[in-house]
Amino acid sequence: MTNTAPWTSRKPTAVLVLADGTVIEGVGIGATGKVTAEVCFNTALTGYQEILTDPSYLGQIVTFTFPHIGNIGTNDEDVEDLTPAARRGAVGTIFKADITEPSNYRAAKHLNDWLASRGIIGLSGIDTRALTAWIREHGAPNAVIAHDPNGVFDIEALKAEARAWSGLVDLDLAKEATSGQSSHWTEKPWVWNEGYDNLKADDAKYHIVCVDYGVKRNILRLFTGLDCKVTVVPANTSAEDIMALNPDGVFLSNGPGDPAATGKYAVPVIQQIIKTETPTFGICLGHQMLGLALGAKTEKMHQGHHGANHPVKDHTTGKVEIVSMNHGFAIDSKSLPEGVEETHISLFDGSNCGLRLAGKPVFSVQHHPEASPGPQDSHYLFRRFINLVRERKGEAALAER
Repeated sequence: MTNTAPWTSRKPTAVLVLADGTVIEGVGIGATGKVTAEVCFNTALTGYQEILTDPSYLGQIVTFTFPHIGNIGTNDEDVEDLTPAARRGAVGTIFKADITEPSNYRAAKHLNDWLASRGIIGLSGIDTRALTAWIREHGAPNAVIAHDPNGVFDIEALKAEARAWSGLVDLDLAKEATSGQSSHWTEKPWVWNEGYDNLKADDAKYHIVCVDYGVKRNILRLFTGLDCKVTVVPANTSAEDIMALNPDGVFLSNGPGDPAATGKYAVPVIQQIIKTETPTFGICLGHQMLGLALGAKTEKMHQGHHGANHPVKDHTTGKVEIVSMNHGFAIDSKSLPEGVEETHISLFDGSNCGLRLAGKPVFSVQHHPEASPGPQDSHYLFRRFINLVRERKGEAALAER
């Protein structure tokens, strides 16, 4: 891949160095310094702040295929990680054009200042289409992204660092993305011109325990929007401690890293929860680890799925929906054991996007039905989960759509 940057008259103040020795020069944005991570691309047209704060991106550098980033600025509401002070999200980012000046009534801070405040190292001014095409052909590479305002880089040392990094395989990042202690979530979904309201104690009909592997805020909001009290517990919480909370349902959250690595301590817990026949729902990493707990296998994907425009088919309804995705690992469909049904597939490559355990109130999906950013086609899955809770209590089902 050649560097076809359009800004050749400007001095490079940032570099992306791939493990194969490729060096891409650009203009530095955000934080200064360097970081080693995997490079992926995201095809969403909107929602850059939600994407960069999604804990599932921990350990990754996000290349945006949409050329103009920054036009709505940043604010304190469009953050997806549970504890922003810990900066759990993408570690780097790549743009084609200079950051656009904010022009939105909700803008509170310029994107460049926001990136710097969160420690996210960025690079702009490169041909992101060429980089995306390279990733599609060769797979998501390990790389070092570095930003120095003086443009001083030890390229050979950066190449060595990129080559030496072992990558995301066998890497348990959920332990870094999870919250450190249990907490209660009360914030409800955002309402136009009103912002966020909180769930009142008298309105809580059900109690959901969320096992936090790197949960997104909008997932929790959709639960409270269905009148659920939500208790968030750390990733390494035991099954005994979870069940002692007397949950009506258990949610296995999204998160970063290799599911097989996180599964070493999470899978036995999930297996014990399933035995209690408590309704259980997983998303993204939670989906993958539920699959592992049921006897399936996971695999590293060539380039992963990252975007807000992915077509998925729900075999249980026969309908196709456009969804938000962010994952570099997937359940191997061929490894699903007897009694585990594949419920959703990607229409891009046929990969597994959902499963359920026959005869049990247990299911999961690979994509992100909470969106944020992305379409809301899959919001029905939260009602599907609550209906399992209602069925267990002898209550009538809600309409899914």
